[in-house]
Amino acid sequence: MSRFGATILDPSGPRLTAEEKRFFSEANPFGFILFKASIETPDQVAALCEELRAAVGRDAPILIDQEGGRVQRLRAPHWREWRPPLDHVGAAGDDAEEAMRLRFRLIAHELRVLGIDSNCAPVADVACDSTHPFLKDRCYGTDPETVVRLARAVAEGLLSGGVLPVLKHIPGHGRAVVDSHHDLAVAEADAETLRKVDFAAFRSLNDLPMAMTAHVVYPALDARPATTSPEVMACIRGEIGFDGLVMTDDIAMKALSGSLTGITAEALAAGCDVILFCNGTLEEKRRVAGAAGEMSLSAQGRAEKALAARHAPDEVDIPALEAKLEALMNGRVYGG
Repeated sequence: MSRFGATILDPSGPRLTAEEKRFFSEANPFGFILFKASIETPDQVAALCEELRAAVGRDAPILIDQEGGRVQRLRAPHWREWRPPLDHVGAAGDDAEEAMRLRFRLIAHELRVLGIDSNCAPVADVACDSTHPFLKDRCYGTDPETVVRLARAVAEGLLSGGVLPVLKHIPGHGRAVVDSHHDLAVAEADAETLRKVDFAAFRSLNDLPMAMTAHVVYPALDARPATTSPEVMACIRGEIGFDGLVMTDDIAMKALSGSLTGITAEALAAGCDVILFCNGTLEEKRRVAGAAGEMSLSAQGRAEKALAARHAPDEVDIPALEAKLEALMNGRVYGG
């Protein structure tokens, strides 16, 4: 089998154009990711997932961001509206672990019936007083122990529903005081604090199959953002011990400077396995795919290991799970 292309790319709309089909067939991206522009109805999303896999001739993973709150691509009226994770955790109180497991098992069900089999969650960033609002209510807690416990529940809920979790944002985005979609974030903490708090959460979750990088600078380690830093990637592989597939966060985000091809080359050279590039033109996707080329042999091995973690959803009674979650949340489950 030929190696996968070292990219994860998105379709431009609700169905593939003939040109997109040809491009995806040639570029053979490892996987795909869906955004609002590609989501209309359940039948349409299911048909699009079939088209994407047909374009590359294999059961490629299809990812989505379905955390809840502001970050959920599937929305009403066709899908549930979920409250922000931190609000959900707070409302669940002592039952937060089971509530998060149930929440993400139900999310996994919504995804799998469409053909989507990977979710960019759990978020293992440890929140603090200065965490930027773009991230804070997406977090699960303010100490690594709580974050690990709840993130593990999220991953278990997804995996039991046949959906691969993507751990993010490794090695920790919680100290960012700016939105990395628009600016380069800096985690101003000494190495010992980072190890005890931010990195510790990811160390305890290092067995998960996939992770997404943080576009964050850790001055205690390097002046470059994690996505393009060999020093930070060495920490992720060594000290944190994460040996799963590492994908970049979207390289189109304004936190990273330079050309798309330059960022692609730097991220792969630093040690990332696959490049996530979203919402670009077809020509930009061609350039990124050309710069990324095929996965390295080690990346291909990690990719195959991640895909092997996919399995058919466990058989469950979905209405019963919904009722159980509603009872845990005292009748307040979704957007309220």
